Formats: sequence, C-alpha cells, structure tokens
Amino acid sequence: MIRVVLVDDQALFRAGIRMLVASQPDLEVVGEAGNGQEAIDVVRATRPDVVMMDIRMPVMDGLTATARILEESDPPRIVMLTTFDLDEAAARAIRQGASGFLLKDADPEFLLAAIRTVHSGSSVIAASATRDLFAHFAAPAQTPVPASYGDLTEREKEIFALAARGLSNAEIAAREFLSEATVKTHISRILTKLALRDRVQLVVFAFEHGLN
Repeated sequence: MIRVVLVDDQALFRAGIRMLVASQPDLEVVGEAGNGQEAIDVVRATRPDVVMMDIRMPVMDGLTATARILEESDPPRIVMLTTFDLDEAAARAIRQGASGFLLKDADPEFLLAAIRTVHSGSSVIAASATRDLFAHFAAPAQTPVPASYGDLTEREKEIFALAARGLSNAEIAAREFLSEATVKTHISRILTKLALRDRVQLVVFAFEHGLN
C-alpha cells in the first residue's frame, strides 16, 4: 500500500484527489493539510511514502514546507502541484529535492501513475518537462563537476547525457541499440555513483554542473 498525503489550501480539490486515490487498491490517503505548516506536522505524524504538495498556500507555502520536510530523516517523495506548465517555483522546488511536478489539471490516470512512478523510484515524472523547466528558468551554474562524475564509464557518460536531455529508458535503448533492462541497469549505477535519488535529480545535476 502506497501511503499518500495531500497538501492544498482548496478543500474541494483535496476531496477530488482523495476520492480518486481511495478508488485504487494499492493507494491510501493517510493525511491532508491546507498549508505548509500543517503539512510538516501531518508528514511527521503519518510518515507517508508520497506527498502531493501545492506550491502556493497561506501561512507557509509549498516551497518552504518541501525544504523542511526533505531535511527530515527518511523523507517521503514530494511531487509539486502547479497550475503553470513552466513555473519558476516548481523549478526551485525540484532544485531543493522534490521528485517532480504535476499540473493540477492533469488527467486522473496520469496523476495516479505519477504517484506510483515516484514511489517506485525507478523513473520520474516528466523528466523531459523538468529539463524544459530548467532550461527556461535556470541558467547552467558554473560550479565544478564533482569528482564522482569521473567515476562513470564512457558508456555511462553517454547514457547520462541522454537521460539528462529527458529521454526515457525506451528512447535511450532504441538510440543506443540496447535493451531497456540494460539501460535501466546503467541508470541505476549512474544514480548510485553520483549519489542521486532519481532522474529528476540527474537533470538537476546536469544543469548545475553544465553537463546538459
């Protein structure tokens, strides 16, 4: 069972998402909050797997709440909810460690798939959209490339570059004439060597070090 917390200042929106999530046998809403401060308290009390976090809320916004939740030990995956496809606040949240962002008007099936995808950690929501977001709002930083990047093999660097562009495992497999299973193994090794949680963080890493 995947445990979910919903954070949004609109009770009606939360009710709709709660009904959708509750209709699934593998998903469970274990808590709700109407602002960022409440979100921190609810997450501490319920220890969810995934948090769906609105960005703009009273008392404490989703950005501040996300940063504080991710400072906790063994934090949940956090998906930011936004009304804008290209949102600077979403870019900031992802840089802080959120696992992706989702449009509030996304199709119900996509939202459910997003929860499962982020929970699995095997892939990420809209890595290509994340890349577009950073390209729009975040100029590549001039920070030195960490030594850990040098630990990647030449093949892993090739896979890294394609993943940083937002390509899926299937797209990388077709381009490199590899099986999807092989690509998945390469991605897993890359994330481990670079101490990254998921592919969204890989995209962030590429932008921060000018490797995109």
